[in-house]
Amino acid sequence: MLDRRTFLGTLGAGLAVAANPLPVAFANAPTENRLVFVVLRGGLDGLHALPPYADKNYQTLRPTLAIGVPGSENGALDLDGHFGLHPALKDLLPFYKRGEMIVIPASTTRYRNRSHFDGQNLLENGSGKPYGAPDGFLNRALTGLKAGDARLGLALGPAVPLILQGEAGVQAWARSKLPAVDEDFLGRLAQVYRRDPLFARALADARGSAKPDISMDDMQAPRGGDRFNLTAKAAAQLLAMDDGPRVAVMEMQGWDTHFGQERRLSNLFTELGRGMATFRDEIGGAWAKTTVIIVSEFGRTVSENGSRGTDHGTGGIAFLLGGAVNGGHIIGDWPGLTEAARYEGRDLNPVNAYEAIFKAALISQLGVSHSFLEDKVLPNSAAIEPWDGLFKTV
Repeated sequence: MLDRRTFLGTLGAGLAVAANPLPVAFANAPTENRLVFVVLRGGLDGLHALPPYADKNYQTLRPTLAIGVPGSENGALDLDGHFGLHPALKDLLPFYKRGEMIVIPASTTRYRNRSHFDGQNLLENGSGKPYGAPDGFLNRALTGLKAGDARLGLALGPAVPLILQGEAGVQAWARSKLPAVDEDFLGRLAQVYRRDPLFARALADARGSAKPDISMDDMQAPRGGDRFNLTAKAAAQLLAMDDGPRVAVMEMQGWDTHFGQERRLSNLFTELGRGMATFRDEIGGAWAKTTVIIVSEFGRTVSENGSRGTDHGTGGIAFLLGGAVNGGHIIGDWPGLTEAARYEGRDLNPVNAYEAIFKAALISQLGVSHSFLEDKVLPNSAAIEPWDGLFKTV
């Protein structure tokens, strides 16, 4: 197992780091609302998280992966008679029932190819194209707030992700000892160096293995545990402070499920749901003014592959949680799963835009002006209107 030491550097003026969730001064916050992004890296299969069990094509396209109907063994947790949650996401069901969660299927960014690196970069830079901006759209949004020297942004993890990089000062938090390098990263590293005996041997030795050839099964098996739960707890404690941050970003790795999807996603769903429940408990009274947006760089193929997994796709899913969310709904258009309805004949058609969600959240929850949003934060997206009705009105 590869362990990493904490690495927290500086990024721009005003960036400070904290190895533990200790009080830090963030005076003069221009809003009492909290906005949190959770980025699921690897491409979450939205059809597994939110199985459309009543769609007659669903079981046919996924003979081994399809989740059963509500009431069956390990069946979906019914939401509206058509869609249900994966049973491992049971900790999210109370959010939905309390009116604190919205689910938006068939959604993604403006990206239409299937590269993890390009997709994640576009998601975070907000320009509408990979590497179209050197900084992150959420950081640019912070520059539009009248915050003075307050560091309103908070990154949780070993490094500040692109979405929070830029001119505005942010705070970073990480545990003093970070978890093992994630399975997907090791798997890709092994593939890159599989024909280089020197590097393959070095990687194998570092993992305590005598074999230069590293099994993808060994590399990508989920390890479970409370990694995300601990991060969510720290985020909530910091965001709960009256003079604390107002915007935070958390990340989860391992969502690239080309094989063994049911086993792997069951573990990840459990971890995600537990983390969100902990976050709600720990943030206390600030929950009423909090929005959490959970997204991934793209979705997966509609049909399962021969390895009981799914491959890189297009249309994915978004979850909105929070006391500020006008929840208890599944919203947006549903294109269906027929071959004619699919994107390029293979993917869930991305008919709902992430950018519409982001715009609504930035305007409603942070008070970013519409003109600044269109000009600086999410440029070249004027055709995408902010989504109405996502948040409670006071």
